[in-house]
Amino acid sequence: MKKILFIASAFVALTAFTVINANWKNDKAHSQLAFTVTHLGVSDVSGTFNDFDVTVESSKPDFSDAVFTLSAKIASIDTRVEMRNNHLKSADFFDAEKYPTLDFKSTSLKRAGKNKFKLSGDLTIHGVTKPVTLDLEYRGSVENPMSKKPTAGFQLTGTIKRSDFGIGPKFPEKMVSDIVRIKADGEFAQQ
Repeated sequence: MKKILFIASAFVALTAFTVINANWKNDKAHSQLAFTVTHLGVSDVSGTFNDFDVTVESSKPDFSDAVFTLSAKIASIDTRVEMRNNHLKSADFFDAEKYPTLDFKSTSLKRAGKNKFKLSGDLTIHGVTKPVTLDLEYRGSVENPMSKKPTAGFQLTGTIKRSDFGIGPKFPEKMVSDIVRIKADGEFAQQ
C-alpha cells in the first residue's frame, strides 16, 4: 500500500510541474467569421469570410494564456449578392488581388469575468496593421463524440473602423457605416 501511495504521490508531483502546451485548430464546418455594416443608415448588411484558418496555442486548461492566430482569404467574402461580393473584392474596398488575406495575431488576453476575456492583437487588412481589442468568450470544452478529440468553443465580438484600414474611402459613412461589427464563432479541435 505504501508503494502505491508513493508512486501516486510521485506522479502527482511530476505532473504538477509539467506544462501541457496544446495546439488547437478551427473546425471549418462549425466555425464562422462574420461582419455587419449599416447601409444608408437604415439597414444592416452582413457577410462572412468562408475560407479562414485559426489556431490557438495554450498551456492552461482555461485558455487564460491562449494565443490566437487567424488568416482569412479576402476572395472568400460572401454577402449573398455576387455583384456586391465582386465590388468588395475590388480596389474600391479590399483589393483582394493586391491584399489576398486579412490576418490577426493576438498580443494579450486579459480576464474580464467568468470565461470572458479582452483579446488584443494586431489586425492587418488592406496592407494596414492596427492594434484592436475584442471581446472573447470561452464557451467550454467537450470531447467530440465523432472524432474523440477534445473540442473547445469560443465566440468573438467587437467593432473596428473600416477607415482605420483604408477600406472603401470613396464611400462616405452615410452610405456605408464606418463601424464594422465583428462576430466570430469557433469550434476548435485539439491537434
